[in-house]
Order: sequence, then structure tokens, then C-alpha cells
Amino acid sequence: MAAARSGAPIEPVEPIGPNADGRRQRRDRNRNAVVRALLSLYTEGNLDPSTEEIASRSGVSARSLFRYFDDVNDLCEAAIEQQRLDNAHLLPVKATPDMPLADRIAAIAAQRGELFETIESAATVSRLRAPFQLVVADSLTTGRAFLRLQVATLFADELSAMPTAVAESRLAAADVATSFEAWRLLRDDQRLTRAKATAVFAETLAALLNYEHR
Repeated sequence: MAAARSGAPIEPVEPIGPNADGRRQRRDRNRNAVVRALLSLYTEGNLDPSTEEIASRSGVSARSLFRYFDDVNDLCEAAIEQQRLDNAHLLPVKATPDMPLADRIAAIAAQRGELFETIESAATVSRLRAPFQLVVADSLTTGRAFLRLQVATLFADELSAMPTAVAESRLAAADVATSFEAWRLLRDDQRLTRAKATAVFAETLAALLNYEHR
């Protein structure tokens, strides 16, 4: 996750326009500092930090914290959205549908590993909060649909060569098998290294996409 480390200075999320007045500049700096502070706490494994912890990390007083956000949910949503923007460069897969199957599989397995390792903390928080926050739930649904479309697009040739019912089930399985949840099960529950978890993703995709007509 692209978040500030403990003790590191908090940097603004967005550049401040030269024509902004002093009050707006101060508000933007403080709001951005709070968001970065929350992301840094998430990164350290503190998924439910107190107001005092956020205030101490950001340099904004606990009393003033919610002058910049409606409530805790609003702050959490802002942090999750900022994390999404920070890591948008990790979303493209470095492969095209015309490349050899093995290369495409390796590329998407590597992309998922890098992405999921980077977004781990905020992604976990978003899944914990989704049942209670519609905005977070909608964001999760959109993100999952995007990742599923990547699989469908990158392996369209292999899927189109299968009977429709088989293709649908293989796509569903490939989507789940390369999901954030699958990644965390491999890394946390099975305690695989990042390299081994990436290899499992690749091997699973190869098994699903190498279809022989019977």
C-alpha cells in the first residue's frame, strides 16, 4: 500500500491550486494528512485505530478531526478511495490476448500477486466494512467486476473454444481462484510465500484453461 510509514512525514494527496485561499489550503492539508495517517495505521496492521491514534499520527487534534469528515465511515471511505487511486498503476496486466497462453497466465498471476500484496490492509478493511457501508460495498462490486473482466478478456480465445456452459463455469472458477480472498488464504492460512502463491495462481489458471473436448 502506498501509505506513509510510521514516523514519516505525511504528504498531501493532491496538489493544492495556486489560487486556493489560506483556509482552503489548510483544510486540504489537514484532510489529506488524516487520510494518509489512517492508511499508514492500516499498513501497520491496526485496522480499527482510535481517534486519538489517527490524530497523533496526522498531527491534527482529535477534537478537530471530524471537522474534515462527516463521521468515521466517511473517513474510512476516503482512505479506501485514496488507496485505490494510489495503486491504479497496478491494475493493468502486462499482457495482451494475442500472446502465448503461458505468458498471459504468468502475467496475470504476477499482477494479482503484486496488487494484492500492496492493497492488503485497506482491502481487508473494505471487506469488513462492506456489509455496513453501501458506498464501500458498491466499490467492492465494481472492483471485482473489473478483475473478472480482465480474466474474461485476456483468455477470451480459450474460453470461446469451450462449450458455453463449460466456459461459464471455468471463468467463474478462474475469477475466484485469482481473487484477493484466494490470495489471502494462500498467504495467511496456508502460509505460502509470495512466489509460491503466485505459482498456485498460475497453475490453477493453466488447469482451468487447458480444456480438452470429450
